[in-house]
Amino acid sequence: MDQRTTLLALQEMKGIGWKTILQLVAKCPELERLTDLTVAELINIGIQQTKAEIILEELNGKDWSQLEQGYKSKGIVCLTIWDQPYPTILRETSQPPWVLYCIGRTELMTQLGIAVVGTRNPTVYGRRAAEDIATFLSGAGATVISGLARGIDGAAHTGALTGSGGTIAIVGGGVDIVYPPENAGLRTQIASHGLILSEFPPGTRIIPGLFPLRNRIIAGLALATVVVEAAERSGSLITADQALDESRDVFAVPGPMNSPKSRGTNLLLRQGAKIVTEPADILREYEHITGININQAKLIKGPELTPDEQKIMNMLSHEPMTIDHLLMASQTNFGHLHEVLLSLTLKKSIKSLPGASYVKIESNC
Repeated sequence: MDQRTTLLALQEMKGIGWKTILQLVAKCPELERLTDLTVAELINIGIQQTKAEIILEELNGKDWSQLEQGYKSKGIVCLTIWDQPYPTILRETSQPPWVLYCIGRTELMTQLGIAVVGTRNPTVYGRRAAEDIATFLSGAGATVISGLARGIDGAAHTGALTGSGGTIAIVGGGVDIVYPPENAGLRTQIASHGLILSEFPPGTRIIPGLFPLRNRIIAGLALATVVVEAAERSGSLITADQALDESRDVFAVPGPMNSPKSRGTNLLLRQGAKIVTEPADILREYEHITGININQAKLIKGPELTPDEQKIMNMLSHEPMTIDHLLMASQTNFGHLHEVLLSLTLKKSIKSLPGASYVKIESNC
């Protein structure tokens, strides 16, 4: 086997992780010569005995020559850290993946990438903000990066698919694994028009322990990370910390001070994150980068409202309000209020919730 195939083989072995491969690359740069070594010699360069036995047994006991070709037949491209298409911005991080498994447009990794992340259970406001931000970024030529989780991630990917910048979904398992089930349709769209990416071999089942590893790739591939909604302790804040560790920018969308799902983002702002009051706030930092055109992206404007509709909108917020409270506050009759609420719902300015209550949907954060 050549050096590259040996690296792919090591990446596929259960029980052999990133640090072990680092030791092997550092102590034995010509990886193809590993099969000439003994267990004792591997132990001598710092490899644990159990791992040394696994490495030699796997390298000598299997034919790895057809591995990559088998993946190609399934539409999966393998990029090692030594391959030219491997993104430079990721290679320069403190823990770059040794191998990237890709489905879709690998050229998206060469464009300006902005990560958009947040809670899996967003408010209506958060979901709309994430989609609007991603739509704007992609429309200006930036690639939106997220984790294909439910909630904010899904909204970001959905918005990004509408623009020229496209989207990259970095998953916490194999690129061939559909998760979560409700994002199956979205995953299909990204595979066709964007890029699905993972450092885990195809077939790897998704478990919670893999998400922090996934998050470091999201932060490492992006020039900046935007947190839309996040609790005080959340994976999104871990992603933000990882971005800061790599000297990348962190942005946060402010939220209501009494909303648990905005405590994390408001905390980031107190700690010095850049505030996002409209999507253009993000790209103003990167207008000098080739391929970014803030003028070609359109701020999403809300529909025209009648005076009565605007009156009701002024009463609503991001916290649910029942129709009874609206009826009392508006001092109108039920029939007219119902017509106004229906019209606002059709214009996607408000959303009805269980219990005959309503919340405002804001554009542009």
